[in-house]
Amino acid sequence: MPIYQSPVQDTLYLLNEVLGYPNHANLPGFADASPDVLEAILAEGAKLAENVMLPLNRIGDTEGCTRNDDGSVTTPKGFGQAYQQYREGGWMGLAAPAEYGGQGLPYAVHAAVGEYLSSANMALMMYPGLTQGAIAAIVAHGSEAQKQTFLPKMIDGGWTGTMNLTEPHCGTDLGLLRTKAVPNGDGTYRISGQKIFISAGEHDMSDNIVHLVLARIEGAPEGVKGISLFIVPKFKLDADGNPGERNGVSCGSIEEKMGIHGNATCVMNYDEAEGTLLGAENGGLKAMFVMMNEARLGVGLQGLSLSEVAYQNAVAYARERLQGRSLSGPKNPQGKADPIIVHPDIRRALMTMRAFNEAGRALVLWTALNSDIAHRSADEAERQAADDLLGLMTPVLKGVLTDKGFEHAVMAQQVFGGHGYIEEHGMSQFVRDARIAMIYEGANGIQALDLVGRKLALNGGRAVQAFFKEVGEFCEENRADETMAPFTKSIKKGLNDLQAATMWLMQNAMAKPDNAGAASTDYMHLFGLVVLGYLWGRMAKVSQEKLAEGAGDTAAFHEHKIVTARYFMERVMPETAAHLARISTGADTMMALPAEAF
Repeated sequence: MPIYQSPVQDTLYLLNEVLGYPNHANLPGFADASPDVLEAILAEGAKLAENVMLPLNRIGDTEGCTRNDDGSVTTPKGFGQAYQQYREGGWMGLAAPAEYGGQGLPYAVHAAVGEYLSSANMALMMYPGLTQGAIAAIVAHGSEAQKQTFLPKMIDGGWTGTMNLTEPHCGTDLGLLRTKAVPNGDGTYRISGQKIFISAGEHDMSDNIVHLVLARIEGAPEGVKGISLFIVPKFKLDADGNPGERNGVSCGSIEEKMGIHGNATCVMNYDEAEGTLLGAENGGLKAMFVMMNEARLGVGLQGLSLSEVAYQNAVAYARERLQGRSLSGPKNPQGKADPIIVHPDIRRALMTMRAFNEAGRALVLWTALNSDIAHRSADEAERQAADDLLGLMTPVLKGVLTDKGFEHAVMAQQVFGGHGYIEEHGMSQFVRDARIAMIYEGANGIQALDLVGRKLALNGGRAVQAFFKEVGEFCEENRADETMAPFTKSIKKGLNDLQAATMWLMQNAMAKPDNAGAASTDYMHLFGLVVLGYLWGRMAKVSQEKLAEGAGDTAAFHEHKIVTARYFMERVMPETAAHLARISTGADTMMALPAEAF
């Protein structure tokens, strides 16, 4: 069975030493999660991940979910009990508003624990993950009556939630949706239509499922301007707000999928189901984007999580598997062969995964902290700056972390050789599960277009200019420090490439939009490299300072950080030049062949 150990020490290092988590004690919720409390929470989350969630991961993959004759869905053996432990531990409400039963702790704490749980069992953690997004949408757009009705039960975990966007004929282009809503005259609506790919759409782990459904009210404008969002519970609520009669919503089938078999991905049929409007009429897309942005951060976290667990298993295998001799002479002279971890190409794979994971974790936590600042700070300028960064980083985090998460799951599988292709070692599941994260909540090509087409120019480019300034100032402030030169020079070169790519887009994309589309994926990954490189620079600076002060029993930890940072600068950051070169070629050759030539 695959192994997993939660990287608690690394999380604490990033939050407390690199990202300045203790400096935000003045924000609501942070005082309740002081560094000591934070450490205790992470330790408990690690136990839940390693002891409860992890043993069920392969069971979920092999058993899958079963749709019964009555339309109900049975989840894999042990999932219900594990979910109840998650619920009883208060994990669903960790960062939820206290006025509705949550603990109100920082979102950064929720994200940190979320990594451990997703690494241990991604499919199982999708059930509460979708609920978190639904909670966020109701908090942002619900009436007080809706909040009082739904949030306490969802934050408690007794009820779960979903998001219903995709239809058989439309995915990203939501303006084409056909699900309709007919007013009943009493403030409720009859919802009819079919939705597909609905994660956690039906299951047996909660007393009610609160579906958030995009639909078009009769007579509404065509396109996205006529979309509304509705709350449609699986069971209608009685006069006391408890589940009553069954609503007109059912699971028509469970999708046959490549991975995440333990999650019920459903075709949902709505047959005049009763729903209530969430937010403004025809304002559904705005309301749903609250949920989608939350989900995109969560999906980026999934990319990191699977890269981490795949890496850990590859390391364990590479230490044990004997094959060949080291090119520099035997390292296991008493044996007939050396462990494969001595071979440079295996080291290339392991170091690449490790360098990405540690910087990716920093990106997730940095973004989560900025989310906390954006939602909790009393300083308007501070809130705006944090919100700008959050919006800019969301497509980068989702697109880059999931692209690389899948790539590294495959890389880890390759370390196993033929054994990686055999199901019992678990590497196949990591590859299959990681693949979906590149697709759902907006396929990564859409994330790249969002970055290039919307986020760069938003508010006159305020967010991207602030990011360029922050990275540039970091390089300048450390320019005289010779120990930082290996890092700042690489970061500065990457930043120059990113700024050149941004300028090229400004000069070439307006007149010819295909240039933006052709450049978008390369630009997203170029941006991601600079972000990860910048965060590695911050980590290197902290670890070098700790060693200079005398790091004691953590000296090896900081030494290893610096070596990994150097590897990233030497072997990964040079890729920025290749991305810039591809961006600068434009779209002409890419678009030259007529469609019939393919």
